[in-house]
Amino acid sequence: MHRFWEKVIKPVMIAAQPAHIVEIGSLTGLNTFKILDYCHHTGSKCTVIDPAPQFDADLLSDYYGESFRMVKDFSLQALPGVEPYDMILIDGDHNWYTVYHELKQVERMALSTGAFPVVMLHDIDWPYGRRDMYYFPESIPEEYRKPSAMQGVEPGNPLLVPGGGFNHMVHNALVEHGERNGVLTAVEDFLKETTFDLSWHALRSNNGLGIILPGDTPYGRMIPFILNTSGL
Repeated sequence: MHRFWEKVIKPVMIAAQPAHIVEIGSLTGLNTFKILDYCHHTGSKCTVIDPAPQFDADLLSDYYGESFRMVKDFSLQALPGVEPYDMILIDGDHNWYTVYHELKQVERMALSTGAFPVVMLHDIDWPYGRRDMYYFPESIPEEYRKPSAMQGVEPGNPLLVPGGGFNHMVHNALVEHGERNGVLTAVEDFLKETTFDLSWHALRSNNGLGIILPGDTPYGRMIPFILNTSGL
């Protein structure tokens, strides 16, 4: 997601002026560090949720102080305990079950506060827009878990690639497309059901970035302009 920082994420933050940002999935922290610098200069705070961050969270905590909180847990277990937020970046486990239920938890938070946050989601395009990927297959209830294997994927091939392919080190669903399969499918299913007035915006480069916006925000008109002029 860090590849969208300068042209999309940062301008959206400046427009929306969030006081509390949640990031799901930090990996090596390339995007996290940028968010924390933003929070440091604006007086905002950031909660990062990742069961196994690949950076020194204690060092960041010492440096950023109250601007930073690290929660080392799976998102669906952690989100109910996170205080209300007005922006959330979702880039964790790229499968239908996780993303759909992350959005449902965002919705529950919004129902209690009366305000839906800005939501940004990575990987709405190939390879995981229409195919589940599991870091920890056992964490997904069996009835929602697609048959999968640690084999790679390639563009245009709905099946897996034995002995190579992209992202062969994680568990990928055996078949692309179909019901309850992939990040974009999870977003579409959520948007069909929610009672909130929301708008959906998407960029297709860099594996895809999607943005869900509440319909009655003063900055709502600025977001399409940011996306259209990003060149991504």
